[in-house]
Amino acid sequence: MEKKEDQQLQQEEEQVVNPWEVSAKDGGKIDYDKLIDKFGCQRLDQSFVDRVQRLTSRPPHVFLRRGVFFAHRDLNEILDAYERGDKFYLYTGRGPSSEALHLGHLIPFMFTKYLQDAFKVPLVIQLTDDEKCMWKNLSVEESQRLARENAKDIIACGFDISKTFIFSDFDYVGGAFYKNMVKVAKCVTYNKVVGIFGFTGEDHIGKVSFPPVQAVPSFPSSFPHLFSSKDDLRCLIPCAIDQNDSGCCSSDRVSQACID
Repeated sequence: MEKKEDQQLQQEEEQVVNPWEVSAKDGGKIDYDKLIDKFGCQRLDQSFVDRVQRLTSRPPHVFLRRGVFFAHRDLNEILDAYERGDKFYLYTGRGPSSEALHLGHLIPFMFTKYLQDAFKVPLVIQLTDDEKCMWKNLSVEESQRLARENAKDIIACGFDISKTFIFSDFDYVGGAFYKNMVKVAKCVTYNKVVGIFGFTGEDHIGKVSFPPVQAVPSFPSSFPHLFSSKDDLRCLIPCAIDQNDSGCCSSDRVSQACID
């Protein structure tokens, strides 16, 4: 038993994947199979690709065919509900810390556009300018400026303007959104958030209190002007695999598709 635990600890030390760092020992490659096991998600196999094609009556995106999006959490529940005639919405986001988005930043948005077009569903895009203000030591004003610049690149991806809501945390957080933040915050102990994110005594309280801000867009009641009286609407989150380990709340109505 002790030997098994030592092996597991050694494997975890060989690669680090979290929202702030992705690295492998001695510059090696990330073992994504180990990540799938560690994070408790499932591999996105050919049966899912074929099912998406059948449900949408269009060719699956190249990122699906080539395994760029390679894992998921409860995607089958989204597809089951869609097949029954139930709708869902998409949620993704961007932490604005640079003037423009490079190709790596754009990949999730390119795939999200495909999902929106294929399933004809609404989309919310969160610009976490408050997060970058706290993590990157940027001023509030600079974080807001970068959010506006990044929004231009996101808009250029060609999302359906009648089904897309892009918001900055500094401008939007409040009302129903804030109420959900408080509900989530009450469900997560300090020990749990430290275990998930690895916070230390040197981190300011802004970091410790931030996770609910990024969690609640997955609940439709956070957007009453979009989803009034649709509190049971499911949410699909296209995201990078490092974000799969960063959730501080769970719901049977939230699913994820993960990129490497």
